[in-house]
Amino acid sequence: MKMGHGSNPQPLRSEIGTSRPAMAKVGMARLAVTPQVTVSSPFRLWARINASGTAMMLAATTTAAERTTVSHSEVRMPPSPVQYSALNYKDALAAQGHPGVALALPLVPGIDAVGKVIESGNPLVSVGHEVIVSGADFGTRSWGGWATRAQVPAAWCIPIPSGLSGRETAILGTAGFTAAQSVEYLQRHGVAPDDGPVVVTGATGGVGIFAVRLLSKFGYHAVAVTGKPQRAEWLREHGASEVLSREDVDDPSGRPLLSAKWAGGIDTVGGNPLATVLRTTRPGGCVTACGLVAGHELSLTVYPFILRGVCLQGIDSANASREYRIRLWEKLGSEFKLDDIESLATETGLSDIEESVQQILQGKIAGRTLVDVRR
Repeated sequence: MKMGHGSNPQPLRSEIGTSRPAMAKVGMARLAVTPQVTVSSPFRLWARINASGTAMMLAATTTAAERTTVSHSEVRMPPSPVQYSALNYKDALAAQGHPGVALALPLVPGIDAVGKVIESGNPLVSVGHEVIVSGADFGTRSWGGWATRAQVPAAWCIPIPSGLSGRETAILGTAGFTAAQSVEYLQRHGVAPDDGPVVVTGATGGVGIFAVRLLSKFGYHAVAVTGKPQRAEWLREHGASEVLSREDVDDPSGRPLLSAKWAGGIDTVGGNPLATVLRTTRPGGCVTACGLVAGHELSLTVYPFILRGVCLQGIDSANASREYRIRLWEKLGSEFKLDDIESLATETGLSDIEESVQQILQGKIAGRTLVDVRR
């Protein structure tokens, strides 16, 4: 699997019919990666073909050894015993060809990848180093981690922190990183455990459950919000002090302010739940926002901000600088380190990824889905 910064794979060449949606295997693919690199080799390629004939690649694995020239800015990661990706909600949207996420087609999704470097043309990254790749346009415009190989700009490669294994880092992935960003922003804003409860929406999702775990670790009264009542006990086992239904933070009244409850909030869903959390946050509180599964629009007045001094902090993990990533990943391996994160993960392989994609889109997954790209 090859890729390069700022370049897109060439379109798939196949004779697949377009009469109905189907899963199909394509024998050969040729892709231009950068002006320095052209790859022509056998792939096992799974492509979803929609009714219009557009190919949305779900995954690819090399079937033969490859040798290419790596440009000075890139590194190459091979199959290895510790190479993993993950299934994020964003990956599921990309696998469906969502125009706001899949910025180029065909596309290999996977916004996370963990592996060992076998070739590097940049002193930032050395051969043999184990790294995580995430952020930038990995898995959205450039081909992502649902593959056994990846070629990426060296700046995208972050060393696995000393306190974590490669597998643990993959389980955390973008979800754990985003949760750590959110908790750190609350701390920076001055939201302390003694200030009152902190609400977490979408608490059974990847970002949500890691946020609950981190808040609990630091002594916060974490209030988990979920639409899965059967997961209430599971949330309590992972640190939630209270569990609320999603209706409890989805006020339809449109009132500009509601009774103040929260010292802070970590919202992973957007839409009216985010508006409700903001309208119910105490004076001087802070709410972070990182998702939109409940909607991309935010309908509320300025009153929470000018009458209660509430802060709304957006969380953007994709564009975080390399220096920031290194620092926060080191933190995730030390003072932010969580015990027994394996208990939050379900493992799947590329051969079963389609079923997992449908499950996450239907809200049937809790915690993290680790993708072993060798399966």
